Amino acid sequence: MHSERLHFAGSGATELAGRLDLPEGTPRAFALFAHCFPSSEDVPAAARISEVLTEHDIAVLRFDFAGRGGSGGDCAGTTSGPDVADLVRAADFLRTHHAAPSILIGHSRGGTAVLAASEHVPETRAVITIGAPAGTERIHRPGTALLVMHSPTDDTVGIDNARQIFAAARHPKSFLSLDGADHLLSRQSDARFAASLLATWASRYLDENTAAQAPTAPASAEGVVEVTGNGATRFGQRITLGRHLITADEPTPVGDDTGPSPYDLLLASLGACTSMTLRMYADRKQWPLENVTVSLRHSRIHAADCEDCETRTGRLDKIERVIHLAGVLDEQQRQRLLDIADRCPVHRTLHSEIVVDTALAAGDPADRETRDAPTATTGPAPA
Repeated sequence: MHSERLHFAGSGATELAGRLDLPEGTPRAFALFAHCFPSSEDVPAAARISEVLTEHDIAVLRFDFAGRGGSGGDCAGTTSGPDVADLVRAADFLRTHHAAPSILIGHSRGGTAVLAASEHVPETRAVITIGAPAGTERIHRPGTALLVMHSPTDDTVGIDNARQIFAAARHPKSFLSLDGADHLLSRQSDARFAASLLATWASRYLDENTAAQAPTAPASAEGVVEVTGNGATRFGQRITLGRHLITADEPTPVGDDTGPSPYDLLLASLGACTSMTLRMYADRKQWPLENVTVSLRHSRIHAADCEDCETRTGRLDKIERVIHLAGVLDEQQRQRLLDIADRCPVHRTLHSEIVVDTALAAGDPADRETRDAPTATTGPAPA
């Protein structure tokens, strides 16, 4: 999942802040997810639901009515005119920059807002409310399906609200009990359960022939690897390698373990290069090599424990590499392939002197501030 922050004009003079979560491939549809909590980062359920939807190739724009992540007000109360107007503005933003939302999702007061806004978003095919307070809203436009999700143990917005919403709605409509969940869907299992069923139910009402065609992230230039924070987790990174995307993260408990760590990627690079090099050499020699498996492990050791190392003090990085060769190879062929493993380009790079030239990208704010800052003409020179 690729996640990015964005801002767009809300009702009146307000500016709305949101987060757009995109699946790795082309989205089959776009969803608009509204709630009234301080921010989606403070409500784990919002991020979890969005994550599951992207796993179903549904892109999600989620935002709170406070716009800048401030207090959303009375979440147990019914919706207001500005809430509905903000939803319509958010739908307009998606329609202009990506594709119009075909799914509207509202949590708490956001639920009554999506019910009212659905008739103003003609592309809507499905509306989902989660723990929503009942109001006078009803879905007027034919062809729009409704799913009411509510917990019988919700002590913030009582279950009777779900009954009122369901009774006032037209068919097709469905009800799903989130038994045992609290109003915020604080438990990860509750949020993922709700999201999985939500995505499956909504898929029934998506028009596969008019799937949304959202622009995918531009490929990086040939030979260039671009890495940027994906916004989904604290240390999560989105790595673009030409047309290919990889997620990286730190393992728990430091990170969320949503992808390989930087050292995992380093080992993967060495392992892939080793296997490819052995394959090319064996093919050139027409040896019966069937497959290569490379297992690698990184660790830190004391230099004094390494008999063959020139460095005698401090700690060193150690990579253990075990190569399994499948095929009817004689001992001489196997030994030759073991020698060739040390000649793979990445292995040579790791053993050679490496120059890393680092600079700020032209046009970065920090770069402009440094460049445009006035030069001091008085005072002592820095030490």
